[in-house]
Amino acid sequence: MTINDHQQWLVDFYTHRNWYQYSPFVHVAILTEEVGEVSRAVRANEIGRDHPGEKAATSAEKRANLKEELADTLDLVLVLSSLYDIDAQDLLEASEKKLTARFKNEK
Repeated sequence: MTINDHQQWLVDFYTHRNWYQYSPFVHVAILTEEVGEVSRAVRANEIGRDHPGEKAATSAEKRANLKEELADTLDLVLVLSSLYDIDAQDLLEASEKKLTARFKNEK
């Protein structure tokens, strides 16, 4: 599956669930929530969580959770880009172009 295929799959999935019609502001709010969950997952992996209401997670469980939260965050970025008619592949190319230009004088 390509990133563009996944972006279209997300649009179809979100449309079917009546989520796609939400404004970009709503999707940014959800993205912000997901980024917080990424932060929590990274914390759990790096320094652990000392929380009496949670059972201790294994390394595999922590890694799986981080993967899930990163995927959720990526999905929201792809949905937002679709709402603005920005192709997912173009995001990758824009990133490489910007960074290459910014650091062109470095080896």
